[in-house]
Amino acid sequence: MSFNLRRVLNILAVIVTIAMNALANIIPFNGQNTGQISDTFKVFFVPAGYVFSIWGVIYLGFVAFAIYQAMPAQRDNKTLAAITPLFLISCVANVVWLLLWHYNQFPLTLVFMIVLLLSLIGIYVRLDIGRGPVTPAVKWMLNLPFSIYLGWITVATIANFTSVLDYVKWNGFGIDGATWAVIMLVVALVVAGLMAYTRGDVAFLLVLVWAFAGIGVSQAATALVSNAAYVAAVVAAIFAAGGWILRRRSGPALRAG
Repeated sequence: MSFNLRRVLNILAVIVTIAMNALANIIPFNGQNTGQISDTFKVFFVPAGYVFSIWGVIYLGFVAFAIYQAMPAQRDNKTLAAITPLFLISCVANVVWLLLWHYNQFPLTLVFMIVLLLSLIGIYVRLDIGRGPVTPAVKWMLNLPFSIYLGWITVATIANFTSVLDYVKWNGFGIDGATWAVIMLVVALVVAGLMAYTRGDVAFLLVLVWAFAGIGVSQAATALVSNAAYVAAVVAAIFAAGGWILRRRSGPALRAG
């Protein structure tokens, strides 16, 4: 893929993805906004509404990535060339998920959420985030945006999964919804621990702190879930602090970005 084509495709993907997500709630698609649909499910792994403001940060990250990859200095950047197909797939998955969600095709939303998650994991691995020092430009315009995005989509995938199970009226093997929410928090913490140990990715971990605290606020009426969410937020914050220490010890040298 030539530099000019890569640059144009990534910029168009960013514009379309941001525009579609905005229009979904401005119009809104199918007469309902994204949050209203989420509120129809009786699940506990859902954060308070203010938590979704993180999309503003994610969109800023999209713009930062679009600018960085379009710089003339990145013409021969093989890493950017390698992640472009995955980024385009992630944008398509994002938009298709949005349309399916608004038109109540909930089981299919999980399929595209998983595609989105896997594409972001692929980007994360190819960028080798957390495995060595990088230039400030790479840190702020490439690694940080994808760390935040992957952190949020990790949480969103679990939430999407619980919503679909509620939609199909799964009985949870006889286990009540609040207990399942606690189990999902434990699963998310296992992921957080692995990320802290293997990558020391503070940005990813702080997204989990943000989400877990939001679940605590949202589920205040259910003490088991709320308290578990607050504990999870504290543990994730400890993981983030540990990750920061690991990064500080990794050394000051910069590798080319």
